[in-house]
Amino acid sequence: MEVIYDLLVLGGGPAGLAAGMYAARARMKTAIIEKGRPGGQAATTEELENYPGFGRGTTGPGLTQAMADHAQSFGAEFIKDSIVSLDLKSFPKKVIGKKDEYFGKALVYALGAEPRMLKVPGEGKLRGKGVSYCATCDADLFEELEVAVVGSGDAAIEEAEYLSKFADQVSIIVIHEEGKVDANQVSFERAQQNPKLKWIWNSIVKTVNGDELVESITLKNIQTGEESDYPVNGVFIFIGTVPLTEFLPAEVQLNPQGYIITDEKMASNLEGFFAAGDVRAKYLRQVVTAASDGAIAAVAAEKYVHETELWEKEVINSKKPVLVAYYNPTDMSGTEKVGIVDRFVRTNNEQFSLVKVDATRNELVGRRYHITLDQLPKLHVFINGEIKQEVAEINEENLNAIKKSL
Repeated sequence: MEVIYDLLVLGGGPAGLAAGMYAARARMKTAIIEKGRPGGQAATTEELENYPGFGRGTTGPGLTQAMADHAQSFGAEFIKDSIVSLDLKSFPKKVIGKKDEYFGKALVYALGAEPRMLKVPGEGKLRGKGVSYCATCDADLFEELEVAVVGSGDAAIEEAEYLSKFADQVSIIVIHEEGKVDANQVSFERAQQNPKLKWIWNSIVKTVNGDELVESITLKNIQTGEESDYPVNGVFIFIGTVPLTEFLPAEVQLNPQGYIITDEKMASNLEGFFAAGDVRAKYLRQVVTAASDGAIAAVAAEKYVHETELWEKEVINSKKPVLVAYYNPTDMSGTEKVGIVDRFVRTNNEQFSLVKVDATRNELVGRRYHITLDQLPKLHVFINGEIKQEVAEINEENLNAIKKSL
C-alpha cells in the first residue's frame, strides 16, 4: 500500500532541511528526498562564516549536517533517490524517482541550482581532470600547484582564498576592469592581502587546454583583444548558477532565467506546490535566506494541508447540501448576514449543513473559488462537492428560495 506523506521535500540543502525540520516539528508526516548526502551546495563550502550565530571556524558540511540531524530528531525521514518527474495535478501529488514513486499532500521544491558552465572548448572534456566547480571537494588535489579561478563574485573570492591554502598560486580571472569585482567589499579587501592570489583583469577564458589533464587556459583581454596561453594545473569556475527546474511540468510559472516564481509564502502558481531556496526567483541566495525560505514554505504547506483536509471533510464529502458563507470579520453588517444563514441552517439542520469561511484568512478557498473581499458577504451552495448556486445578497427570502429549489 502506498505511503502518503503530509509533506514531501525535494532536495536536502539548507532550504529543504529547514522545511523538513519545521514540518516534522509540526507533526506532519514528512520526507526529504535527496540523491546524495544532505547539505546541497552549502556542504561544499569549507568556510561558512556569515550564518548568524556561527562565526569563523564554521564549515558548510558541519552546519548542514547539524541541520539534517535537527530535522531527523523531529521525525523527518530521509529518502535517497533521484527525481525523474512530477505529477502536480493529482491529489496527492506524485513524485517519480529512479527507485520508487512517492506521494505527498503538499510539495516543497528545494532542489537548488547547479554551477553555470563557461561553455568553452575543453571544459567538458576536462571536467574532473583539472576543471572543477567545487574548491572544497578538489582543493587538496592541487597542493603546491598553480590554479585559476574564473569569476569575481562572493563564491569565487571565498573559494580562491580556500584554494590558496593548498595551491602555490591562485590566479583570479576577472572580466571587469582593475579593482572592480562582484563580491562584497569585505571579502575583496581581505583577498587583496593574500600574497598567493594573483589578479588578472579585463579577461575571459576562451579555451581550456590539455590532453588528459588541464595544462593551460587561453585568455583574451577584452580591452586589447590579445589572446595568450596561461599555464595552470587546474581551473575552478564560479560564474553563477542554473536552477534545477528541468523536472517541472510546463504549468509551473518560471521567470525568464528559469527560476520558480513564488509569493512571500513560497507558494507557486499551483495549489499545494511550494518552492524554497536557490531554485526560486529571489534577491539574495545565501544559506540564511534558504533556511528562511524553507521555514516559511513548511508553515504555509502545513496550513494548506490542514485547510484542504478540513474543506474535503466538511464540504466536498458532505452527504448533505452545504451552505458556505464567506465573510470579513471586520465587516459588522456582513457578519450579521452570516448570522441569518446560521439561524436558517439551525432551523433546517436535517436538510443543510453550514460552513463559515473567514475569507481574510482562508487563502486556499479564496484562491480556489476566486473570492475577493469586495464581494463579501457571499454564499455558495455545494451539493456533492460542487457549487450549484451562488447568492450575492443574503436574506431570508433568498435562503427560502434555495430550500424550495432543492
